[in-house]
Amino acid sequence: MRTKRTLFLIEVAIFTALALMLDLVPFLSFKIWAQGGSISLAMIPIFIVAFRWGLKGGLLSGFLWGVLQVAVGSAYILVPWQGVLDYGVAFTVIGFAGVFAKRIQRAVKEGNTKRSLAYIMAGVFLGSILRFAAHFAAGVVFFGSAIDGMNVWIYSLLYNSSYILPSFVICTIGIFFLFNKQPKTLLSAA
Repeated sequence: MRTKRTLFLIEVAIFTALALMLDLVPFLSFKIWAQGGSISLAMIPIFIVAFRWGLKGGLLSGFLWGVLQVAVGSAYILVPWQGVLDYGVAFTVIGFAGVFAKRIQRAVKEGNTKRSLAYIMAGVFLGSILRFAAHFAAGVVFFGSAIDGMNVWIYSLLYNSSYILPSFVICTIGIFFLFNKQPKTLLSAA
């Protein structure tokens, strides 16, 4: 039991650090907006933890990634509540991909690659859309005056979808390639 908990904590720490590194290294992350938002592979480690350890692992890893962005100074925060929504909530909810962990692991154990990849894609979509929803809400509430004369809802939709949608596609392709040939790496010690 203790070994399992230790492995869980080690994997969460390593994959969270990897997510931060993938987000901060310039040639691995394409920053498209000065106020935040980048197209990168950085969500992949969070998805891996979520698929290996379930909801608890995914949520913890996502939360820690958001906290680390604030700690290293890469966060764009205007007011505390915007910071909570854009970094605390938005990165934590990526971990909801973990709701598919048991289904993914069952499909992997049964050798059903198509089903496991379908669940992986569903998990990546869920985590990405929930992250988008949190950033979208923050955009509407806190960045409404960013562009004069533009509808705040349209602005937030365009701004946030401009990096979340490409990140979803890149993460889906990346995870597909990671696990297509070695699906058993998704199996946790749980």
